[in-house]
Amino acid sequence: MSDSNIQPGQINIELEEAIAEGIYSNLAIINHSASEFVLDFVCIMPGTPKAKVKSRIVLTPQHAKRLVKALAENVHRFESAHGEIKDSEQPPIPLNFGPAGQA
Repeated sequence: MSDSNIQPGQINIELEEAIAEGIYSNLAIINHSASEFVLDFVCIMPGTPKAKVKSRIVLTPQHAKRLVKALAENVHRFESAHGEIKDSEQPPIPLNFGPAGQA
């Protein structure tokens, strides 16, 4: 769709190839201040004593709340189509490599 075909109220979103590949994460560390939420996505590998943040997303509180609602809706749709997502026991992960948070 060219920019001239965009109707009022529509947004043209471009997804670059490198971003489209995505980044794997098995831990999210969430912190917040009065004005923003910070989501750090980390990949921890077994037997590795150190992990790096692979991606950081900074959101306003309003966008964070919308994200929570959108995720909940999508999890509900997924479970309706594929069955309940089992919440498996995770071994404790030492969080001494960065700021304390919740996953």
